Amino acid sequence: MYREWRSRHAGTVVWERRAGAGAGGVARVLPDGCTDLIWSAGRLLVAGPDTRAHLVVDRPGAAHTGLRFAPGVGPTVFGLPASALRDERVPLDEVWPRAEAARLAERMAAVPAAARAGALEGAVAERLRAGRADHGQSSLPHARVVRGLRAGGTVAALARDIGLSERQLRRRCLDAFGYGPKTLARVLRMGHALELARAGEPLALVAARVGYADQAHLAREVRALAGVPVTELLADD
Repeated sequence: MYREWRSRHAGTVVWERRAGAGAGGVARVLPDGCTDLIWSAGRLLVAGPDTRAHLVVDRPGAAHTGLRFAPGVGPTVFGLPASALRDERVPLDEVWPRAEAARLAERMAAVPAAARAGALEGAVAERLRAGRADHGQSSLPHARVVRGLRAGGTVAALARDIGLSERQLRRRCLDAFGYGPKTLARVLRMGHALELARAGEPLALVAARVGYADQAHLAREVRALAGVPVTELLADD
């Protein structure tokens, strides 16, 4: 069972995933440009922005609680450029000071399952209030970049719009999102396409709406990023 809801922190979603007591399974986590803070199997992990699908094998009864930070938000919380975490799953104590990560792990282990999401949100709020996070990525208008690329804008046009050279934009995108604007555009376009397809729109129309050359182009891109055909991905939902 999976569920998510909006966090009290802007640009953040709280999520929980639980496997049934009698069965585990494999969860396919798709690239979305986000970073996550996760409590899983008694450990705190940071999941960086992915460039390919990440498979998570759940044991029967496994439970996970996480905060998903929108593209560009992660560096503010973790104090690292997103590129340092790309395609990685890293213990929190390798990102935050060990004592700080240890205190949060003790708190997570002590509270009931229903309170874990709140404990994660509280730790992030405390870190931001104390000024321990790195705000150095704020010079890039993250939301504006995401909107522009998701709408199908070119990298050159986006760079001109925000007053940067294409090289400057790429460098700042690596810090903020974990990859350059072209890869970010691919990831965002796939996410948009899957939203429309899951809502019941035919794949040919989806391809046209989100800027693929045709349905075959959509299929190639989804397979490259998700690791399975788009039809299989949609059938598993």
